[in-house]
Amino acid sequence: MSRTLISISFLMISNVFMTFAWYGHLQFEKWGIVQKWGLPGLVLISWLIALAEYSFMIPANRLGHISHGGAFSIFELKTIQEVISLTVFLIINTLIFQEKLQWNHILAFALILLAVWVAFKKW
Repeated sequence: MSRTLISISFLMISNVFMTFAWYGHLQFEKWGIVQKWGLPGLVLISWLIALAEYSFMIPANRLGHISHGGAFSIFELKTIQEVISLTVFLIINTLIFQEKLQWNHILAFALILLAVWVAFKKW
């Protein structure tokens, strides 16, 4: 597998962990998880989940960067990461957290994709 595919795959995996680290705790009570731990317990759990995120994010950026044989600049890596982050968030938010996706969310995402095109366009 190429460095580019590994980098993008790792970014996808890291963003699944990131979504649960940042927003999963909002669902824990509904799911019956750590109800008595309070905020310090939720922060600790989120930090442990974020550790898994970073375990994939750092290698993803390193493998994907041009200075390490990858295909992307730092700006391009960040742009790719944001699109992956929003895509993973939309999927998890809709399917697992079960919040409604509305037309304005879709429009906002389309505008972000337009921004990605602008970022990668060679002017």
